[in-house]
Amino acid sequence: MSAEPNLKNFSLYVHWPFCQSKCPYCDFNSHVSNSHDSIAFGEALCEELTYTANLIPSKRPLTSIFFGGGTPSLMPASIVGKIISRAEKLFGFVPEIEITSEANPTSVEAKAMAEFCSAGVNRVSMGVQSFDNQLLKFLGREHSADEALNAIETVRKQFSNLSIDLIYATPDQTLRAWENCLSIALNLDLPHLSLYQLTIEPGTIFYTRQRAGEKMHLNDDTAADLFELTQSMTAASGLPAYEISNHAKNGSACQHNLTYWHAADWIGIGPGAHGRFSKVNKNPLSLIHRIGTSTLLNPTSWLKAVKTNKHGIAIQQNNTPNDLANEMIMMGLRLTDGVKLDEIAALCGPVDSWLDLIELEKASDAGWLNISLNNDDCNGQYTRLKTTESGRLRLNSLLAMILR
Repeated sequence: MSAEPNLKNFSLYVHWPFCQSKCPYCDFNSHVSNSHDSIAFGEALCEELTYTANLIPSKRPLTSIFFGGGTPSLMPASIVGKIISRAEKLFGFVPEIEITSEANPTSVEAKAMAEFCSAGVNRVSMGVQSFDNQLLKFLGREHSADEALNAIETVRKQFSNLSIDLIYATPDQTLRAWENCLSIALNLDLPHLSLYQLTIEPGTIFYTRQRAGEKMHLNDDTAADLFELTQSMTAASGLPAYEISNHAKNGSACQHNLTYWHAADWIGIGPGAHGRFSKVNKNPLSLIHRIGTSTLLNPTSWLKAVKTNKHGIAIQQNNTPNDLANEMIMMGLRLTDGVKLDEIAALCGPVDSWLDLIELEKASDAGWLNISLNNDDCNGQYTRLKTTESGRLRLNSLLAMILR
C-alpha cells in the first residue's frame, strides 16, 4: 500500500526563551533575563527560519504559527511582525491560518496584545493557572485572580479566539475548590480551555521541594475524581475534551497543537525548539523518511551559533518508521478520536512490528482501550484505537504496555 504523510497541517513553532521570573513548576527552556538584546534575537530567529526552510523537501503553506516560551508576549511586536512576514514569504499561508501567542495575564502584557494583533497574531493562549489567589501564590504567579479577569476582558476586545490555561490537582485541593475555579472559567464563555493536572518535573523548584519531603501534588484517587469532574463540567458547558487536557467549542480546537497530536510536520526555531518533517521515500522498504531537529538550549550559545552558521540546530537525525509509529500512537491516543491503525501501518509497516498485540488485547479487556475492527476484512484487522476515560488517566503506563 502506498502512503503519504499527514500533509493537512504544517506548522511553525517560535521559541522566545526569556521570562521575568521562573515558575516553580516550569520545566520549559525559559531563562530570567532583563538584559538580552531583543533586536539581535529577533534577527537571529528570522535567520534560522530562512535556513530551516531550506531543509524542507517540499514547500507548502503554513496552517499555524505558535509563539511560545518563555514569555513571548514580552517580545517587541515589531519582531513578531517580522517573523510572521518572513514565514509568509518563505512558505505562504493557508487562508485560515491560526497564529497564536502565549501571554501572561498582567495588565502590561494584555495591552501589548493589541500590538500583537496588528502584527498578525489572531489567537492568544493566556496562562491564568488559577482564579484562587492562595493557589496563584503557591504556583509562583505574579498576578491575582482579579488581574487575570481584567486581562481576559482587555484581550477579548482584540481577540475572539482566546484560550486560558488552568492548573489543578494541587496539594490538598478539594473537589469544591476546583469546581469553583472551573465554574469561573466556564462562565467566561471562552472557545477553548487547557486544563492541566499539576505534574512535578525533574529540574523544577517543585521537584527539589518534593525530594526534600514536601507534599507537592494530590493523591491519585482524588486527582482522578477531579479529572472526572472536569470532563462532566466542560461537556455540560459545550466544551468537551478533544484531548486529555484540552477542551473546545465545536470548531475551536487548537490547530497548532493538533499538528503535534496528529504527528504532522512542523519546524521549530529559537533556543530549545524542536521540529519534525517528513518525506516519502521511493524505496518502499523504508516507507517514510522523517527528520527530527532540536536547537541549542542556552540562548547565548544559540545566538552565537546563528550568527556563525545561520542556525542553532544542535541535533538533526533521521527517524525510523518505528519511531514515527511510536510518535503517532503516543500523541494520537491523547485525542478522544484516537488513531487510525491502518493509516499508521501504511506509513510505518505492519501493526505487529510496533504494537504488542497481546498486551493490546489485555488493555482492551481491562477497559482502557476501545479497538475497532474492519469486519469486511477476513483477518479482522484492527482499524482504530481509542483510549477510554480510565485509559487516559493512565496513558503513560498504557503506552509502555502496548508499544514495542
